[in-house]
Amino acid sequence: MHQLSDHELVNEVRNGKRQAYTELMRRYQQRVYWVARRIVGSHEEADDVAQETFIKAYLALGDFRGDSSFFTWLYRIAVNMSLNAVRKQQVMGYLRQSEILSRILPAKETPATELEFKETESLLQRAIAELPEKQRAVFVMRYFDEMPYEEISQVMKTSVGGLKANYFHALKKVQEYLKNEA
Repeated sequence: MHQLSDHELVNEVRNGKRQAYTELMRRYQQRVYWVARRIVGSHEEADDVAQETFIKAYLALGDFRGDSSFFTWLYRIAVNMSLNAVRKQQVMGYLRQSEILSRILPAKETPATELEFKETESLLQRAIAELPEKQRAVFVMRYFDEMPYEEISQVMKTSVGGLKANYFHALKKVQEYLKNEA
C-alpha cells in the first residue's frame, strides 16, 4: 500500500479525515518531544509541550500553506511552544534543565567518573539556561539536533546570517561560562 506524503495527509485532514492527523502525529511525536525536551528540560514539561504543539498545529492546519515541509512548520510551533513554557518557568521562578548530555558523554564507570559526569552535565545545563531565549533555541537546534542553518532559518523565520551570529554568540557564551565555572 502507498504511504501518503505529509502534504497528502494534511489535505486528507482538511477534507475531514481526522485519522490522517493521527498518522502525522505518529510520524513526528518523538521528534517534537525531543525538541521540547532539549529546550524546556523536564520530561513532564516536554510531554505537555508536545501535546500542546500537536493541538495547536491541528487547530492551525488551515493556515499551513505548504511553503515549507509539514515538519518544518510543526518544528517551528514546537520551538515557540517550548520557549513559551520556558518563559512561564522563569516567571514562576523554577527553571529546570534536563539531563541533555546523557547521550553524548561517556558511560559512567567509577564513582569518580560518575561525579565528574554529573558536574559537567550540571555545568552545561546552567550555561544553556543562561542563554537568551533565541540563542538557546538556535543553540539547541544546531548543536543537539544538528539542523542545517537553512532549516533553522525556516523554523525561526529569520536570516541564515542572523542565525549564524546567534549560534556563534551562544557558543561563545557557553564556552565562556564553562571556562569561568570550571
